[in-house]
Formats: sequence, C-alpha cells, structure tokens
Amino acid sequence: MLRPERRALVENDTYLLRLPERKDFGQWAALRTISRSFLEPWEPAWNNSDFTERSFHSRVDRNMAEFTNGQAIALFIFRKSDMALLGGITIGLIRRGVAQNCMIGYWMGEKHAGQGHMFAALGMVIEYIFSELRLHRIEAACIPENHRSIRLLEKSGFKREGLLRAYLKINGRWQDHVMFSLLESDRRTAGATPTS
Repeated sequence: MLRPERRALVENDTYLLRLPERKDFGQWAALRTISRSFLEPWEPAWNNSDFTERSFHSRVDRNMAEFTNGQAIALFIFRKSDMALLGGITIGLIRRGVAQNCMIGYWMGEKHAGQGHMFAALGMVIEYIFSELRLHRIEAACIPENHRSIRLLEKSGFKREGLLRAYLKINGRWQDHVMFSLLESDRRTAGATPTS
C-alpha cells in the first residue's frame, strides 16, 4: 500500500518500506559498516567518503528528486516491531512509454540475512510495482556467483533470461551478470506474489 504523503510508504503488519530520511543516517551507517565484508563482493567499490553524514544527506535529497521525477524509488526496509533498519531495495531505471519496466536492486544487513526479510520485502515491492506503478516488467541482474540472490529471485518467480557480459563494475572490476525478469503476466499465471 502506497501513501504518497509519507514518502512512498509500503507496509504490512511486519515491515515498513519508505524513502530514506536524513534521520536514518546513524542506523544506516552502523548497519552498512558492520556488514561491509558481507556486502562488498556484490556492490560497486566502497568509498569512505560515502559514509559521511553530508554524503548521506545528499543521497537522501537525490532519492527524493528521483522519486518526485518518477525515475526511481529507493526504499529502506524496517522491521515494525522495533523499527530496526534491515536493508534496502531500489526500484530503479523506471521506464514508461513502450517499455513500462524497471530494474530492482537490494541489499540486506548481514545480521538480518537468511531470515526471510528480503523475500517478504521483495514480495511487497513486486505487488507495488505491478499494482501501483502499473509497470509490465521487472528486471534484476546479479553476479553468477551470488547464489543467495539467485535463489531469492527464483523463489520470487523471476525467470532467468541470459548472461550480460562485463555488465557492471562491481567491487572494482567489470563483472558478468545473469539477467532475470518477472512479467505482470507471470504473476497472473502463477497466482499471487508472496507479500509476507
């Protein structure tokens, strides 16, 4: 469920997903720092200047501008019971016109990984993309060795499409990625997307 007045809020009984806010810096910096070795193999090279409060505030402002312009929606994933930040998921490269698609990316703090949080959050985001944004296709790409991410996408109904050679510069080098997609018609065929 989206509430535009509350910055792209998507929620259920367990999770709250919303745009990052400046007040989130402390929790974000702590979670990313303790999860660094867990996340680095799958992300662009980390720059220490990215961890300053000023840099984070700039990112928050950019996220809001992209949301306002309909280009992307960056969401933080919070557990409602204690409002702990668990990770993030971004609906990026939103394309309208004849494409009607987007690309998703996500990250989870190491101490929260493997507990079903991202599966639940992804289900909520899938529902939002198809029902609220009315897009036709969701794409996701991951490094072939990222077996955890591949399992998540397959469990969520995504279909493997092929290999993208030297697709993104991850952890300092150009790496191949496996492309996955989920179509709105896949959801209709398979039944409801998991939302909890």
